[in-house]
Amino acid sequence: MGEQQQFVFEFKPTLVDYKGFDAERDAVALREAMRGLGTDEKVIIEIVCYRTLRQRIAIEETYKQKYGRDLKEDLKKELGGHFEDVVLAMFYPDDVRDARFLYKAMRGPGTDEDCLIEILTTRSNYQIRKIKEAYKEKYHKDLEAAIKDDTSGDFKRFLVILLQGNRDESYTIDCKLAKCDAEALFKAGEKFWGTDEAKFNEIFCNRSFPQLRATFYEYEKIAGHSIKKAISKEFSGDLEDGLKAIVEIADYLPYYFARKLIKAMHGAGTDDDTLVRIVVTRCEYDMFEIKDEFKKLAKKSLYSWIKDDTSGDYRR
Repeated sequence: MGEQQQFVFEFKPTLVDYKGFDAERDAVALREAMRGLGTDEKVIIEIVCYRTLRQRIAIEETYKQKYGRDLKEDLKKELGGHFEDVVLAMFYPDDVRDARFLYKAMRGPGTDEDCLIEILTTRSNYQIRKIKEAYKEKYHKDLEAAIKDDTSGDFKRFLVILLQGNRDESYTIDCKLAKCDAEALFKAGEKFWGTDEAKFNEIFCNRSFPQLRATFYEYEKIAGHSIKKAISKEFSGDLEDGLKAIVEIADYLPYYFARKLIKAMHGAGTDDDTLVRIVVTRCEYDMFEIKDEFKKLAKKSLYSWIKDDTSGDYRR
């Protein structure tokens, strides 16, 4: 086996450009669906949920040019609840949408740490830079400052490193480095008393995901068990969750999102924020593979589970 290898996954979206797209026709249909008494939610669903972001933005621009009205504001007046959340989220560019999710995760008492972990571990360096710009423009505060105000300790440092957007994004695996990093992680954690959290943060937050996958394989050979088991022994709370998320993402990104969807809908009540966020943000990237992973894990299709767990226009 050579010292360097290539490791690449390819993913497929479930939402692609609508054939025969006509922005003006869709803008007119949406206006008619909201005109007068009552709202034709079926028309809104058929247009918004079957157009890509690029096409939805074109509809929004045409709507304003034709009627002098803001489409999102009109939709907000006509819709409500989680259905409104889904529809409005679908009209924001990726960076603005993620900035809004992050703001909501830190707004008011309490913090949705799972949301912070999800977005900052799964977005590319370029996406993180764009999110920071969008957050500053909309909320007039640096995202890093906001996160520092809302978190603490090693978990705060974990998020701050991710926010720098400096993860290696190459697909080449350095087998020698993987062995060195695995040994460094073992020494920083299980080999001696006490845990060097900074070493875990440094490696987990900066190495490429293919490189981390190789490192975790080497770690298991050294320790005799998985890196996940080591994290469970050495860490707790939000940092434990963040490190485990990176392990799952390095292993297979759709698996990570499938597990989050199951958790969001498992048991009494539904974590609608997580459900909306994942469905809206992943449909044009890797939802095809997420659905496959979901079915393997849940023994039931994502469509069936969402149908059983939600209701009304939100479900549709």
